[in-house]
Amino acid sequence: MRSTLLRTASAALLALAAGSAIAQAYPNKPLRWLIPFSAGGPTDVLARAIAPKLGEALGQAVVVENRVGAGGSLAMDAVAKAAPDGYTIGMGHTGTQAINPHIYAKLPYDPLRDFAPITPVVSYVNVLVVNPNVPARSVAELVAYAKANPDKVSFASGGKGATNHLSGELLKALTGAPMLHVPYKGSAPALVDVIAGNATGMFDILVTSLPQIRAGKVRALAVTSSKRSSHAPDIPTMVEAGVTGYGEAGSDLWFGVFAPAGTPRAIVDRLNAELVKALRTPEVSERIRQQAYDTWTLTPDEFAAFLRTDHAKWGQVVKLSGYKAD
Repeated sequence: MRSTLLRTASAALLALAAGSAIAQAYPNKPLRWLIPFSAGGPTDVLARAIAPKLGEALGQAVVVENRVGAGGSLAMDAVAKAAPDGYTIGMGHTGTQAINPHIYAKLPYDPLRDFAPITPVVSYVNVLVVNPNVPARSVAELVAYAKANPDKVSFASGGKGATNHLSGELLKALTGAPMLHVPYKGSAPALVDVIAGNATGMFDILVTSLPQIRAGKVRALAVTSSKRSSHAPDIPTMVEAGVTGYGEAGSDLWFGVFAPAGTPRAIVDRLNAELVKALRTPEVSERIRQQAYDTWTLTPDEFAAFLRTDHAKWGQVVKLSGYKAD
């Protein structure tokens, strides 16, 4: 019995020592950070603000690479298939990790098994906006207007399966409001058509709609998050606006950092610690504020637990919407 305990203790100490040695030797070459969005967008700008700070802390460059396509799945598939050595990380998000698995029949990766979650970095919200000529100053009035005029109300989105598409589908499912979905190739042209009156409204990321809201070009009715945004505290949540159940159904959106499954825990912990520090620097904090994001970090274990819950929540939203990718 005693010899068994000694062997077990020795094995544990050796594992700790090995992990410590790995962390001390890491990294000895530059890291790749795959971003599933094009250069110049809000997420790319955020990553490029974080990367130099992370690189300084690690003593190696962190090179941002844009890998666009398939709703972000191309980038995350490349991360999943990379060597689990800590030299390839990716910026996953609500779409790549919680929505895509439910809408793509042949997603090339498993979001819960093929990654080592490191930490979320920011949370953000979508905001429901309508053209100012629409006779609705609240969500309840929009729902009533849609029911009274079933052929007149449409909601634009940045594309089928995007969070702003599913945000609209969830509103339809919970209220019974008939609204035609009009997908665009990106949220920017969708917002242009809402401003022009070619679409009734849309759910849009707050950072892009906020200037238009302030200019009176669109009217904000509610945000999708479980609590009001600190960047627009006068806009109610969907639950406050009377849409019961909206807050429980995958309404909070996020971006987070992932490594391939099998990456040594010592490396994951090191990346977690350095990312948290980078997010707290004045330069990165200001960039996050400018993008109307909110800093959000968790331990790797906390992040993994959150991902399981978020995956299930968005699965229910997709089921309610009835949407499947072509």
